[in-house]
Amino acid sequence: MSRLTKGTASALVPPEPVRELSTESPDGSRLHIEVHGREGAPAVVLAHGWTCSTAFWAPVVHALAADHRVVLYDQRGHGRSPAVGPGGYSTQALADDLEAVLGAALAPGERAVLAGHSMGGMTVLAAAGRPVLGERVAAVLLCSTGSSRLLGDARVVPLRWERVRTRVHRVILGSRAPLGPVTPLAKRLLKYGTMGPAAAPEMVEACARIVHACPRAVRADWAKVLAELDLERHIGQLTVPAAVIVGTADRLTPPVHARRLAAALPDCAGLTELDGIGHMTPVEATDAVTAAIRKLVRDRLTAVSPARPGSVRDAGEAGERSRDRDTAGDRVKEETP
Repeated sequence: MSRLTKGTASALVPPEPVRELSTESPDGSRLHIEVHGREGAPAVVLAHGWTCSTAFWAPVVHALAADHRVVLYDQRGHGRSPAVGPGGYSTQALADDLEAVLGAALAPGERAVLAGHSMGGMTVLAAAGRPVLGERVAAVLLCSTGSSRLLGDARVVPLRWERVRTRVHRVILGSRAPLGPVTPLAKRLLKYGTMGPAAAPEMVEACARIVHACPRAVRADWAKVLAELDLERHIGQLTVPAAVIVGTADRLTPPVHARRLAAALPDCAGLTELDGIGHMTPVEATDAVTAAIRKLVRDRLTAVSPARPGSVRDAGEAGERSRDRDTAGDRVKEETP
């Protein structure tokens, strides 16, 4: 079910943003933000996962930017967001950072659909219950994520006994050993641990380069946070509509996590299990992920939001206007200080 066959390589290349922003979290940590697409179009905010960066969302951005305004940011320590501020690495820091990004990237009164993959989904859960989610977020998509018991439920090393499995996963995922260059062996290991068996070589290559670019200290320090993750109590506080998506071949956050989330969410907007897809759903199953985002935008954002000058009411109208995207993008760049 890995769909990016023709044109896969180009879809995996991060597009040039219309604007780049920088904002600060409450502890002073600087966060890198990118904006793609048309000003005035429905807003979608994307939060990436552990060891990734904005580049991970490239296929989704390519698919959505013609008729959406897509905002994405580097989690602290990843990509172009510096390693850490005084607040350190914690789920509270994740929530603080997300709140800062929403405040910096969205216009006053503007709401968005928020999608989080893996640690990005955990970021959404960590922020559940904060007023900002009710005020700025119309709906969320939780991709390949979980709320607790990550090491015990993982199947990277499929040992029978949960206690032993947890210990082994803690050692492997929390290692500070350098990943080194992206070799054929490195790609095989990454594919086994994070992707489905049918993932195209171009997808594996792109994901490997992103993951290997993450500083090893950042990788290990965030692994400690994820190893002790417990956001169960936050699920009931996520009162906006939330859809859940997962691959059946996900070894890091197996479908059991998605099913628990779907059962506990106050307003579950659907659970989708993608046959044969691994943990990297936005790359492996871009069509399914973007379709889920579009549905949330259509049902929960544009359907209830009054049109603003230049806004896009639906995907059909957006298609007619997409030919103006490049011109609009150039204009915004020129007007940005």
